[in-house]
Amino acid sequence: HSKMATVPLGFNIDAPRWDQSTLMGRLKHFLNITDPRTVLVPEEELDRAKALVEGCRAGLVPPGSSQEQLLYAKKLYDSAFHPDSGEKMNFIGRMSFQVPGGMAITGCMLQFYRTVPAVVFWQWVNQSFNAFVNYTNRNAASPISLRQIGVAYVTATGAALATAVGLNLYTKRAPPLLARWVPFAAVAAANCVNIPMMRQQEIINGITVTDGDNNELGRSRRAAVKGIAQVVVSRITMAAPGMIILPIIMERLEKFTFMQRIRVLHGPLQVLLCGGFLLFMVPAACALFPQRCSLALADLELELRDSIVAKHGDKVTYVYFNKGL
Repeated sequence: HSKMATVPLGFNIDAPRWDQSTLMGRLKHFLNITDPRTVLVPEEELDRAKALVEGCRAGLVPPGSSQEQLLYAKKLYDSAFHPDSGEKMNFIGRMSFQVPGGMAITGCMLQFYRTVPAVVFWQWVNQSFNAFVNYTNRNAASPISLRQIGVAYVTATGAALATAVGLNLYTKRAPPLLARWVPFAAVAAANCVNIPMMRQQEIINGITVTDGDNNELGRSRRAAVKGIAQVVVSRITMAAPGMIILPIIMERLEKFTFMQRIRVLHGPLQVLLCGGFLLFMVPAACALFPQRCSLALADLELELRDSIVAKHGDKVTYVYFNKGL
């Protein structure tokens, strides 16, 4: 058995490398986690990274491991393993697959918006992808049954299709640009249904809130609602620039003769441009709100507020909780 060295002093592999209370720090953190290049890393290397991270948590690393190697192992670990359970996540649900997966689907939604069957098909593909991602990144502390996932999936798909098909028929008489914005409206509507449905356990039972030092104070439904609302906003923000600006660009481009000659390439072009937007927007949208969300004591449910005041007096003014992604 090879000898193990001890971890460098004062190095905590689980501490974020950048200040998570600032937008810039969160942006760097998510740029690192959502890096699509990690999708190409072979399974053995991911398993090695996991072993290295777990060794490091136990205080032992292979001799000669540099801090760089440890941080890269942590990046791979974060990209492929579930933060609560430590299980390897399926390929499609990983945050690092958000850019390649999202760009292909968004490009197709923006390209094939003219006919109802195409709209129906691509919105369905998109909602299936979303359900997969939400299931993969679910909060292990609030488990969700397969039945609930099924219901959430069906409702969200229904919301997306109703919005898309309804608006599609409505925009027949409207300016052509409006028709190109229909996919975004459908995606936004579906997110407003999909995420709360997928995380209904948290809204029904509340989520654990803590004080500044991570001591549990009880469960709050209002905290769950705030956290989920922030996730909905950031998911819509993620899609917005690509799905709002790209149609304007394409509308302009398609007037040129050279663009009319290369019709075949419009789809691939939209996919590439979507990729450009998403490369930046996935991390930017995740960074919008701090992962550790806070809520003023005054905004909590009455009974929870009373029990906190009874136990801690006026020491607790804010409660904290993890909002999920």
